[in-house]
Amino acid sequence: MRRALLALGLVAALAGGCGGDDDDTGGASAGGKPQLVVSAASSMTEALTACSKSYPDAELKLQFAGSDELAAQIRQGVKPDVFAAANTRLPDELHSEGLLSKPVVFATNEFVLAVPDDSDITGLDDLEATGVKIAIGSESVPIGEYTRESLARLSPAQEKAILANVRSNEPDVKGIVGKLTQGAADAGFVYVTDVNATDGALKAIELPAELEPNATYGAGVVEGAKEPKPAQAFVDGLVDGECADALKAAGFGAPPG
Repeated sequence: MRRALLALGLVAALAGGCGGDDDDTGGASAGGKPQLVVSAASSMTEALTACSKSYPDAELKLQFAGSDELAAQIRQGVKPDVFAAANTRLPDELHSEGLLSKPVVFATNEFVLAVPDDSDITGLDDLEATGVKIAIGSESVPIGEYTRESLARLSPAQEKAILANVRSNEPDVKGIVGKLTQGAADAGFVYVTDVNATDGALKAIELPAELEPNATYGAGVVEGAKEPKPAQAFVDGLVDGECADALKAAGFGAPPG
């Protein structure tokens, strides 16, 4: 039910942000700047909100949700100007389907175990204990994919024990953070940037290097976007520009290569 309501909400929000074909503003704001609708993974909420406040070239309308939900909306005909995902698979798929420009890889993120600041949990071994409540992402969202990819590198017995303590599969990373900060979960797998955004409410426990997935972000211009040129400039600016600076300040890493 929650996913269905989210889908309906995104349709309405994006439709309102883009306007209809008879919109005589032509996608421009009252101040003359083009209006860009940016659909982005929830993990970028703080960084893109920060850079949107002083973004010089357009008025940004930001829509955040799980990357899979946003990709599904584009497949259903919703047309934001930009799609930015917490993986490269979804942008690549949309590109192959003719729905997105050639994606740009613009950032990386560190995958961590997150626990409340006063937690006694210090590592993965503690997640096997009876009664520990774990929140993870659903299988279709990037954070859920990364979680299962990481746990699959453990011994079969440890993977099984940890998964047995999973009490919540969330549709985006902010749902996992919410479970942790509200006391509904004892631990969860998120990005380090999400821990940073809690101002100390959560702490990050680094995972062994051999368990780290390749959490790489990709973005592109949606086919049929109202403002394709400013949209491409925004995508390029995720690599080198004000929004790239905001991503770095939030704890994102530089794109590979």
